[in-house]
Amino acid sequence: MIIGIPREIKDHEYRVALTPAGTALLTAEGHRVVVQGQAGTGSGYPDEEYRKSGASVVDNPEEIFARADLIVKVKEPLESEYSMLRPGLVLFTYLHLAGIPGLTEALLERQVTGIAYETVQLPDGTLPLLTPMSEVAGRLAVQVGAHYLEKAQGGRGMLLAGVPGVPPGKVAILGAGVVGANAAMVALGLGAQVTLMNRDANRLRLLSPMLRGNLQTVVSTPESVAEVVRDSDLVIGAVLVPGAKAPRIVTRKMVNSMRPGSVVVDVSVDQGGCFETTRPTSHSAPVYVEEGVIHYCVTNMPGAVPRTSTQALCNATFPYIVKLAGAGALNAMKQDPSLASGLNTHEGRITHPAVEQALRASAPAGRQNPQR
Repeated sequence: MIIGIPREIKDHEYRVALTPAGTALLTAEGHRVVVQGQAGTGSGYPDEEYRKSGASVVDNPEEIFARADLIVKVKEPLESEYSMLRPGLVLFTYLHLAGIPGLTEALLERQVTGIAYETVQLPDGTLPLLTPMSEVAGRLAVQVGAHYLEKAQGGRGMLLAGVPGVPPGKVAILGAGVVGANAAMVALGLGAQVTLMNRDANRLRLLSPMLRGNLQTVVSTPESVAEVVRDSDLVIGAVLVPGAKAPRIVTRKMVNSMRPGSVVVDVSVDQGGCFETTRPTSHSAPVYVEEGVIHYCVTNMPGAVPRTSTQALCNATFPYIVKLAGAGALNAMKQDPSLASGLNTHEGRITHPAVEQALRASAPAGRQNPQR
């Protein structure tokens, strides 16, 4: 199989979908790997390392999309890449289609087999290809939030850790999944006062003895969210419904109740965000102010630390790439139900129920999706 690795073009996106070590293993199995020049440079992998691993390095993405049977990326294709999509192409990447109707339409029109990292799901419900980036994003969220609480960044001028005689900052984390648990761990490590919220009390019960420090856990209700958000200096949105749009659990009125100079970090922005005031931002322009509150809503947060993120992501995705290359996409998904759960589009149809439900309202009139 010919496997294509284009260079990521999203703003300040330096991750790459395959390392030279992974390339060497694939070429040793008889596969051909085509990498766009400088695709790995931002993660510390120069073109020469790919050549030594057996890859062909080419200058333009058009050649990669035209030659490859399987395109492996980190982030979803942007509009400038839609024209390179073609029937029969297999695309393996983060897609987040619930928040990008235009990309969904492009995949359907061009009959691309789109397999999304974020909906690959194991029998126990875990999301193995979302987990490593959720770990990175959760830890980064506290680091970013602490930075924007500094007065020079427009924040309240607070140190999350506090000092002797001065209380620490208050951090609210909405959602106790992988992002939320990792954010809580870092915030507690800094010495902040942390409130971890989740709809499922059993999840809070599980995490509570694992997280040491100034922690309280609260079951999420509209009333409890409003109270906790109002009293917090930093609020981290870590809500996830696999494949679907994130529920808007924080209203504009709740944001308005926060103290001026407080900070919101919405990690769920890839799926539409869980704050009513959320809108996507980029690493070039990461923040904006709404209701006197600083909002950080970058859609590719882990791209800020590409060396760590690339290694963590490739550790998780590589076994699936091997399956796709070895058996072909359809056979690989028949053999591995968890990989099959990642299928979002195929032969002009939406194949994932949650994605279909999220996009139904925005789908063009007359589109039919009779089979899954």
